[in-house]
Amino acid sequence: MRIHLTSVFVDDQDKAEHFYTEILGFTKKHDVPLGGKHRWLTVVSPDEPDGTELLLEPAEHPAARTYRDALVEDGIPLAQFAVEDVTAEYRRLRGLGVRFTQEPMEAGPVTTAVLDDTCGNLIQIATTPR
Repeated sequence: MRIHLTSVFVDDQDKAEHFYTEILGFTKKHDVPLGGKHRWLTVVSPDEPDGTELLLEPAEHPAARTYRDALVEDGIPLAQFAVEDVTAEYRRLRGLGVRFTQEPMEAGPVTTAVLDDTCGNLIQIATTPR
């Protein structure tokens, strides 16, 4: 068993597509119209094009909005992405105008930072020991 797909609820799929591909550097994997304004829109790591997909899912369900808003209010990231060097990625993303709610912080062998994905979520980036 393995994780094939996971999702983040987003306010606007077009905005999310731009942020997750143009700013974070993911690659679009699927973009299938679902009728109306919604799409089955997934992204993957360019390093693992056949790896786990991230669905940029519309935050239409009231429970999704409540859950996501509560996490943001409490400063809790919805997801975590691995990076080689948190400090370098923090600097790169800050240079692109990304807002961070937590600057790089060491917690034992792990370094983390938390960013606002502009689509209603906090995302943690982390470097962990190998």
